[in-house]
Amino acid sequence: MEINEMKSMLNEQVVGREKELDFMLIALLQGGHVLLESVPGSGKTWMAKAFAAAFDGAFHRLQFTPDVLPSDVTGIRFYNPKEQRFELRPGPVMANLLLADEINRATPRTQSSLLEAMEEKQATIDGETVRLPDPFMVIATQNPVESQQGTFPLPAAQLDRFLFRLEIGYPSEAEELRIIRGFRGGQSRRRFSGLTATQEDVRRWMAAVGEVQVHEDIEKYIVALVRASREHEAVELGLSSRAGLALANAAQGKAYLDGRSFVTPDDVKAVFEPVSLHRILLTPESSLIHEAATIIRNIRDGVPAPVEVI
Repeated sequence: MEINEMKSMLNEQVVGREKELDFMLIALLQGGHVLLESVPGSGKTWMAKAFAAAFDGAFHRLQFTPDVLPSDVTGIRFYNPKEQRFELRPGPVMANLLLADEINRATPRTQSSLLEAMEEKQATIDGETVRLPDPFMVIATQNPVESQQGTFPLPAAQLDRFLFRLEIGYPSEAEELRIIRGFRGGQSRRRFSGLTATQEDVRRWMAAVGEVQVHEDIEKYIVALVRASREHEAVELGLSSRAGLALANAAQGKAYLDGRSFVTPDDVKAVFEPVSLHRILLTPESSLIHEAATIIRNIRDGVPAPVEVI
């Protein structure tokens, strides 16, 4: 299967989310993770489930609530009286794609149980380290913290593990009409027609993304954007070096999805906001009058892009 076939199937299943699905594909190809944020009922969970259904890999969903424990995520060792020995029972994290639904409803201790998995692609269960399947990706959803009770904001260390934070808005009028016509009355959504991407397909795509060229001028452009974020008067905590690497990887993925073997400045601009949105901290004064997305766009537009990179 080719990547364009996958994009077409996904866009048939999920109405009006082409941009978000492209970012999710980029994250998968670059070994990253995605945080989806929107109000309840906007289709976050369905989009993640449809995305997982397009791949021939293990998919687990974990509904986060305040009583979910770290062992419910990673797994436990238990005593088997029949065998008279302790056995390992891996948790939902042992999957190719893990849907962490409403992750901000879990306590910080439970949220942190995903840190090792997201960064090192492994889980430590009662002292035993277990490698996770390859590829491995986390798609987490959350509702806006400021409008929900009983939520726990994700710490900066957790947020930094996500390649993208995608704020999902409401669909257009035409898209909303398609949703109502197609899915009302409990009608089940269409299934994929037996055609799914294999793990070998994904690995092949991942190898191809790594071959996409990043010109020296593009690298300098990325560094300039990162440094500009630290120097902006409205920003208290700017982008880190890890964020710069994430920006380069994301731009590579964008170029590959667009069918190019090299990264352009427009690729960097396209991924700059979702890469930066959860990594920039505004000053207390600025946060009262500005949205982080607005400042990020100002930073992006204020840094001159290279004219020719080929």
